[in-house]
Amino acid sequence: MTNATARTGTTLLDLPLERTLYAWVQRFSQPRWQGRHVEGWLFEGRAERMAAEQQLAAAGVHARFHSAYKPLVQHFIDHVDGERLVSAHVRYPVPTVGSPQRFRLEAYPLAALLGEDTLWLEPRSDALPFYEVELQLHGGEHLKQRVWAPNHVHTDISGATVLSPSGWLRVGSQPGAADLLDVAVCTDYERAFHHAVQAVRNHPWPQGEPYFERLQLRIDLPGYEQPIAWAGETLSTAEALHEDLYFSLLEFFQQHSGRPLGDRRLQPGQIVPDVRLGAAAARVHVSLQPFDMAAQDALLAQAGQRAAADQALEVLDRPPAPERIAEILQSWPGEHFDAPTRQGRTVCGLYHAGTQRPVFISGGQHANETSGVVGALRAAQALRQQDGAHFALIALENPDGYALHGELCAQHPGHMHHAARYTALGDDVEYRETAPLLEREARQAALALSGAQLHVNLHGYPAHEWTRPLSGYVPRGFEQWMLPKGFFLILRHHAGWEQPARALLEAVCAQLQQVPGLAEFNARQRALYERHSGPLPFELLHGIACMQVQTAHDAPVTLVTEFPDETVGGEAFRFAHTVQMHAVLAAVQAWQHIAPR
Repeated sequence: MTNATARTGTTLLDLPLERTLYAWVQRFSQPRWQGRHVEGWLFEGRAERMAAEQQLAAAGVHARFHSAYKPLVQHFIDHVDGERLVSAHVRYPVPTVGSPQRFRLEAYPLAALLGEDTLWLEPRSDALPFYEVELQLHGGEHLKQRVWAPNHVHTDISGATVLSPSGWLRVGSQPGAADLLDVAVCTDYERAFHHAVQAVRNHPWPQGEPYFERLQLRIDLPGYEQPIAWAGETLSTAEALHEDLYFSLLEFFQQHSGRPLGDRRLQPGQIVPDVRLGAAAARVHVSLQPFDMAAQDALLAQAGQRAAADQALEVLDRPPAPERIAEILQSWPGEHFDAPTRQGRTVCGLYHAGTQRPVFISGGQHANETSGVVGALRAAQALRQQDGAHFALIALENPDGYALHGELCAQHPGHMHHAARYTALGDDVEYRETAPLLEREARQAALALSGAQLHVNLHGYPAHEWTRPLSGYVPRGFEQWMLPKGFFLILRHHAGWEQPARALLEAVCAQLQQVPGLAEFNARQRALYERHSGPLPFELLHGIACMQVQTAHDAPVTLVTEFPDETVGGEAFRFAHTVQMHAVLAAVQAWQHIAPR
């Protein structure tokens, strides 16, 4: 790709697609299907499916259309009267491909939707793709239902054999029969994904990274978003497609570069899925675009996705603008340092010298995890009032990703937006090893200036379910992050630092017991997680889930916080950055007594 091509943009694909639902209505409206019973699964919302059923009813056809995405959950939303429900027993299949928990996970968040003591999940001994549902209703009525979950076995972009939800048609001469037709159907939703991925695969990419500035995947869909307010979730085919496109293409470029899957050092460029709902029919547009900071910043200013500049940090209900972050840091005395980003922005840092044991505090490494940005600023604000406080601070380590997050939130403020997780080079800044180091220089400066042996690195993860529906459903490499499980901690330490690291972890967990509302928040999320995923795979210390691992990254001891903050706003966002702040302050206080002298 020449520089001239990169500056003007290159279209790899521009393809309209026939809407599957409309095609089915047209097909089965023909006289030959009168009196027949049609049952179909596709990636459409309830209102659209019901309208299609009514159109076919007018043509003399008995039709029932279901959601192919999370069919069990959507079945309960569409067809089960929660007011009459006493209990629901669900027996799920155990597949021979992929995670044996797959269909149990796909039932999330039924336990929240129905009530913790209402739902019972247990495995069947076979892999047939349906759920057996037994409902006990008030008044003594007992119902048995079979909820199909059509899937197909296929090879994904990485070459792995996976089991994924798919479209399906069953047509019979009698209710429930499939004597006339029983076939998988590649729906418009699935075709949009495959065409976009294939356009990228077929392009003649160079060998040297990065391969582009911005790879734009604009997909307009019918699709749907189904809020489940009482469970704090939204079933979104748009968000699911964004996630599957982004991580599938990361996997493709990891293989193209000769790297192993999951290698965070990969620098393909910025991969940007932009999936929007509301179209009458799907359209896929894949292009290579140059960076345009001016247009991006203008959009952010117009969209108003960031908090007002005059709000106090403690009341912020959404992320602050990067200009506000820079202004705060510049207004505080100390030694200021910075580093450039790939797109020409600036990572701002502050070194506040003191007599205490130094600590390095950072947020925004993954720019769609925004509560840590505010938590880092609030913690530093509090530390500045303490005699002898000694710290280095980088509140926003990935400004390019942060700008992309704001851009994507202008369309979908409630989505996870993992495309904004990494830098504009497409890598995880912590793992960058070769020049130009760019953002990585700021972290190295913070550690060198402060001499900190403890790094408190504030992170987040999805506040609702994370899926890859067309690549095996469960997000590969991130299985433990698929469902929220409360606020938890990851403690990383160098060889020989296990004892002080462990002491720090125990002290911080003990202190966090005092944070109002945190114990209840964690207990509630853990209960829902365990109902759908089984026992929590982490140690519990004072009610806080923890992991402890040995690494060789950066400071001798790194405390990583993980709050389920992706997508949250309002009071939930304030709670998230309050917990992040308390974790920093607890770590700094404990480190004064633990750090080797």
